[in-house]
Amino acid sequence: MNLRPILSSLARHKSAVAILFAEVALTCAILCNALFLIQRRLEAIHVDSGVEETGLLHISLTGIGEQDDAMAQTRTDLTALRSLPGVANASLVSQLPLTNSSWNSGVTKTMDDQAQSINATLYIGEDAMLDTFGLKVVAGRGFNPDEFTEVQDEAAFNQFSPKVAIITRGMAEALYPGENAIGKSFYMGTSTPITIIGLVDSLRRPSSGFSAEQAEYSMLLPVHFPYTLAHRYIVRTKPNADPKQVLDAVVAELKKLNPRRVILDTEHFPDMRHEFFAQDRSMVALLSIVCVILLVVTAFGIVGLASFWVQQRTKQIGVRRALGATRGQILRYFQTENFIIVTGGVVIGMLLAYGINQLLMSKYELPRLPWFYLPIGALSLWLLGQIAVFWPALRAASIPPATATRSV
Repeated sequence: MNLRPILSSLARHKSAVAILFAEVALTCAILCNALFLIQRRLEAIHVDSGVEETGLLHISLTGIGEQDDAMAQTRTDLTALRSLPGVANASLVSQLPLTNSSWNSGVTKTMDDQAQSINATLYIGEDAMLDTFGLKVVAGRGFNPDEFTEVQDEAAFNQFSPKVAIITRGMAEALYPGENAIGKSFYMGTSTPITIIGLVDSLRRPSSGFSAEQAEYSMLLPVHFPYTLAHRYIVRTKPNADPKQVLDAVVAELKKLNPRRVILDTEHFPDMRHEFFAQDRSMVALLSIVCVILLVVTAFGIVGLASFWVQQRTKQIGVRRALGATRGQILRYFQTENFIIVTGGVVIGMLLAYGINQLLMSKYELPRLPWFYLPIGALSLWLLGQIAVFWPALRAASIPPATATRSV
């Protein structure tokens, strides 16, 4: 197709073309960055917590007044919970993944190597912690009974210095890249080395805000301590048990064992995940709506401009039809014209998308926009442009030569 008549026509309508250029460019820039942000939010929503989530229950509780023997009460609680119908295991733990608070500490390979410190999270619990979480030791071994330290109160906990730990593969790679970390040690604010005795594949840090690599810096430490320090039990249900019924039974049992306690919260872990990522889902919905609105507005702009030009060019279209132009040629003319306009806007939009990403990187510490989002945005707008212009172009192609002549 000869492009000279198309370019000549566009040159005579500079203002309308410039407006459409700007509209397409802005849509392309926002679309590319919005799709990138949506993809990142979806990745966060579907992130692996590391624990076996189905059948995992969480009970948060606290005592009223002075607790006579919290350690003995904790042992009684766990024994009773494990004997309930539908309960596979139960444990006391310091924290869970996908919550908004965490216990963290700086970790170094040597006492004087503070420059190479990493920040890791501490999952502290008793014998059944790994089994209740659904974690499997993939290298090394689990905890031996004599490796558990008994901590009675907060003062003792502040003086507590663990001797062994099970850590994630991610933390092991950060401490000893390319090496076997089993049997090696690290330090955590004291002169006592902590020996790595086992590895688990994954255990995500509780709070968000870490990079994908840093989110896997987790360790498990063997401690017997009372519920008054951690304030949370976790329970794993048997495969065929109803989590809601088991949760009700657990709460009733805890109240029966000690009425002088308050149950602060009870949740099935999948519900915890749903609640934790509520803001991310809202952001995905909001960005999706923005993208749809922008595409719809751009489509209406293309349809409106194309319809206006069809109305203005009725005589010219009739003359071309009288000179032998087919409907297909008229249709291709408008589609090509629209493709040129959209392409110009897309080129500007790609540059603008990169600029917006640089601004977001400097203000909100977002990563660089991957290059493949630019062609995705371009293809989306090219396809949108061709669909939007099709109906006005089809109407132009259906104008018979006689009707165009009578309209002179």
